[in-house]
Amino acid sequence: MSGPPTDDPSSVVDLISQSPPVDCSKPYDTSTLAGKTILITGGASGFGAAFARHWARHGAHLVLGDINDRAGEELVAELRSSPSTAPDQVIFYQHCDVTSWTDQLALFRAAIAASPNHTIDTVVAGAGIIERGNPLAPSATSPVFDHPANLDASHPPPPPPPLKVLAVNLTGVMYTTHLALYYLSLNPPPSTTTTTSSSSSSTPPRAARDRHLLLISSIAGLIPLPGQTEYTASKHAVMGLFRALRATQQYSGIRVNALTPYFVDTPLLPAAGLALLAGAATAALEDVVDAATRLVADEGIRGRALLVGPKIRVVDLVDGGRLRVVEGEARTEGERRQAVWEVYGHDYERVEVFVWRYLWVLNLMRRLRGWVGFVRDLCGIFVGRRGRR
Repeated sequence: MSGPPTDDPSSVVDLISQSPPVDCSKPYDTSTLAGKTILITGGASGFGAAFARHWARHGAHLVLGDINDRAGEELVAELRSSPSTAPDQVIFYQHCDVTSWTDQLALFRAAIAASPNHTIDTVVAGAGIIERGNPLAPSATSPVFDHPANLDASHPPPPPPPLKVLAVNLTGVMYTTHLALYYLSLNPPPSTTTTTSSSSSSTPPRAARDRHLLLISSIAGLIPLPGQTEYTASKHAVMGLFRALRATQQYSGIRVNALTPYFVDTPLLPAAGLALLAGAATAALEDVVDAATRLVADEGIRGRALLVGPKIRVVDLVDGGRLRVVEGEARTEGERRQAVWEVYGHDYERVEVFVWRYLWVLNLMRRLRGWVGFVRDLCGIFVGRRGRR
């Protein structure tokens, strides 16, 4: 930075081109979905399949990758036979193990070849798995990260931990992200001419091709889930990836957003997980789809994350736009039900601004020391290392 650090988070927000906070109570325009080519990993079931069904009805071209070939092919057959699907609408499935770079590269290349515009507009990193073993009673056939085997000192050391969840949820997402950053950057750059969208953000005209990466995290990316250590670590890492990428999106013109759903009844959540939630509310799949659709459709949303949880009755308060949760059966005037909330909406005020100021101080120290300090440090490094040999 060339100037002194600032306590004003808006200057940081402007610098990284982050869009204004998302007002999830306002409607959004879904017409932008028509003609978009959307690639979804983990697209054969769960969130991915739900996204595909909804976006196909709005005219999007869909490329689905998964390892569940039967479910993927059945889904494509269902969508192609739907009355709402246009004859020229591209919808196809391809086998893709996200932990395989070769598989992912082949999926992206297939999407480019099949797309009517030979572009990909949105990439959804949706593939993910959870730890299936019982954290309280692990077995040899279903081990979990929390409980190493062979703890008796008389036995050999334990085998390596099962890191398949990390491989799918983090390595797979990193592969998807790396390819997305490459192929999305090939799109024609967004136009500087903008219009105002329903969420008070700027949307490029339809002549431009969108560049959008949507990362699917989880409530486990925000809070710990006991017994799902590996899953929690992977989803926290996805949020770290999101926060790092959104700070550099102005250089590539790629919109980076994230979704963090609460517990939803999908094939990813086993029966034991649902049993633990008995008596408690869960999030609705349609709310997850709605939140994801808002992020994909509104091309002015950049660097934002949305949490999807159970619907809560809330009332707007006058002081600072705060909300009050409505309790009891009696209906309160002005109440509404809300399931989607912005996450990390104000973290630049607490985290990124501090980091920005700290980096400015470090850079200032470097400039003040100049070339003399640079050469002195280099000499110290090489001389010191020789002395330790």
